[in-house]
Amino acid sequence: MLPQFLLPETVARQDGMGAEMPFQRKIVQLTLGITRIIAQESLEVSVWGSADGDNWRPLMMFPQKFYCGTYSLVLDMTSHPDVRYLRAQWKMGRWALGSSHDERAPLFGFYLRAEEGRLRRGAGAA
Repeated sequence: MLPQFLLPETVARQDGMGAEMPFQRKIVQLTLGITRIIAQESLEVSVWGSADGDNWRPLMMFPQKFYCGTYSLVLDMTSHPDVRYLRAQWKMGRWALGSSHDERAPLFGFYLRAEEGRLRRGAGAA
């Protein structure tokens, strides 16, 4: 299966959420790509699931990020058999060092790609 974007490349200045996407894979490899960031900022990206497209619950969250790069996690959907839709949500933070306060809004360029994944087995597993 080809990769899908839960969130295509986006430049954002405030918290937000992506569009809902029908999804039925069992194991999902999620890749968060951060392509643009300003110093003294943080980004938290989470994936939410829904059975009906109306009621949403968090399924997983990437650890808070401060730098450009690509970060991957595996989401095991077998523990969420009722989930038929996924969407990405994000929260941004900005802080100032010292006594001066920077009032500019955070700025991030990022994307979230989903593709079929596999759970890794421990050493010695068949």
